[in-house]
Amino acid sequence: MERIGEVGRKTKETDIRMRLNVDGRGTAMLDCPIGFLGHMLNTFARHGLFDLELQAAGDLDVDQHHLVEDTGIVLGQCFAGALGDKRGIRRTGSCLFPMDETLARAAVDISGRPFLVFNGDLSNIPLVSGSAPGGSASFQTDTVEDFWQGFCAGAGLTLHLDILRGRSDHHKIEALFKAAARALREACETDPRAGGDIPSTKGFIA
Repeated sequence: MERIGEVGRKTKETDIRMRLNVDGRGTAMLDCPIGFLGHMLNTFARHGLFDLELQAAGDLDVDQHHLVEDTGIVLGQCFAGALGDKRGIRRTGSCLFPMDETLARAAVDISGRPFLVFNGDLSNIPLVSGSAPGGSASFQTDTVEDFWQGFCAGAGLTLHLDILRGRSDHHKIEALFKAAARALREACETDPRAGGDIPSTKGFIA
């Protein structure tokens, strides 16, 4: 049976609807007004083999922070809903992902305890779109950590994200999304040896 999470979240700042199939094939149908965020979510779905549908809108006249962070929260909530009581999952996963000059590492524990360690080594200089009028900023790189913080809070998991080396902020961010996706894919997989048990000596994960 496919594990699916669906969440709708509307505030005075953002309006987000998302559907996630953890047992998908990596397809993404995204209506996202922030092009780079859409690009990251598409690559996240592809590398995690998650099917992802998203409709997102927000107060971009203020800045990108609210929409990026809230999208992370909703994605995390979708994972929590799809995994339920986490029965039979591997629970932990990790990935070392190279992308040209960049090397990223992700390690996840679906523990019920939201915690993020983020060492992205980002410049916090916005990425710019060459086609944007006047070369205006297309993505605020300082929101990446906010995305993953929101994700951990929504999903109830521990996530360590590290850039071990790299130059390009684009490559660093993309490598982190790919590494996180593959680590999550491993952690969400069902373990045939577990016999459907909850992977905790407590008897539950919450």
